[in-house]
Amino acid sequence: MGKTTYILPAIVVALVVILSSVFVVDEREKALVLRFGQIKAVKEEPGLGFKVPLLDEVVRYDDRILSLDTETIEVTPSDDRRLVVDAFARYRIADVVQFRQAVGVGGVRVAEDRLQGILNAQIREVLGADQVTSDTILSEERGSLMIGIRDQARAEARSLGLDVVDVRLKQTNLPTQNLEATFARMRAEREREAADEIARGNEAAQRVRALADRTVVETLSEADREANVTRGEADAERNAIFAESYGADPEFFAFYRSLQAYENALRGGNSTMVMTPDSQFFAYFKSEGEAGSPVPMETPASVEQRPAPRDPVVPQSQDLPDDVTEGETPQDASSAPGPQAVDPVVPDAPASDTSPVGEPVDPSDTGDDPANAGN
Repeated sequence: MGKTTYILPAIVVALVVILSSVFVVDEREKALVLRFGQIKAVKEEPGLGFKVPLLDEVVRYDDRILSLDTETIEVTPSDDRRLVVDAFARYRIADVVQFRQAVGVGGVRVAEDRLQGILNAQIREVLGADQVTSDTILSEERGSLMIGIRDQARAEARSLGLDVVDVRLKQTNLPTQNLEATFARMRAEREREAADEIARGNEAAQRVRALADRTVVETLSEADREANVTRGEADAERNAIFAESYGADPEFFAFYRSLQAYENALRGGNSTMVMTPDSQFFAYFKSEGEAGSPVPMETPASVEQRPAPRDPVVPQSQDLPDDVTEGETPQDASSAPGPQAVDPVVPDAPASDTSPVGEPVDPSDTGDDPANAGN
């Protein structure tokens, strides 16, 4: 009983000592064994590790790739156009011993503060170098600039036991006070391009309209030419028909033309003509009486061409004057020779020897006996 009392506590103490002297290193970690703040062992491979209980301390550091977002900074490229840049970096702890010696008990927090200062310095140095403008930063050469920042930051971070894996620029913007001026310049540039496009469009439209107008003029001219040619051929054919008709019967042709003249001259309800009583215009309205009634004036050609006396031809027309009708022909008109063809010419007569058409003609004005006038 007495031995058991001492053996059980000894076994418990031994187990506690053994368990406190063993530690496990994960595959995502690196470990340092410290004794009174001094590094006694480094455990970088995953597995079991041993330490002196109560004397040694195990400090673990993350072996994975860590992320760091830098603060927004303002840089000035060589073209003096200020830019606001923010970046992020990917890093890992490459040497835990050097890392512990560089940052001490501060650990990752102190290391990230110092790494951010390194990154900001390298960003200003690379982006502010000669021949690096704002257009270069915003162009395809942006990748080479980020590689330059990473290489220089990696060389500086080795003193901290860190390995900078990558550096990327997230945003590159103009300062707030410069945005409005930049947007105004962009608007002016777009408006200028729009005005150029409008001017080119108007020029093309004018060319199309001019071509269309010329086509219209040419088409109308060609149509007018063809119409004039057709009209001239028709006029020539009409004149040929008239000439053939005149040659076949000149007397009837003169009579037909006189009827056309009557129709055109006596058109309307208030037509008034002033002429001498012996005017040849109304030659076909006159006939020869028994006792010296008026005889139409004849040309020498018509007298020679008259073969024999014929019955008088009295044209019937709705446009004849009121004083010349069928009932006012001379009594012996059936025995008088017919009227001869005369040209329907209206001579210019003095006003004192004229009387208006439409009023009865006084037989005394013709020098004939009133007894022989037509009833």
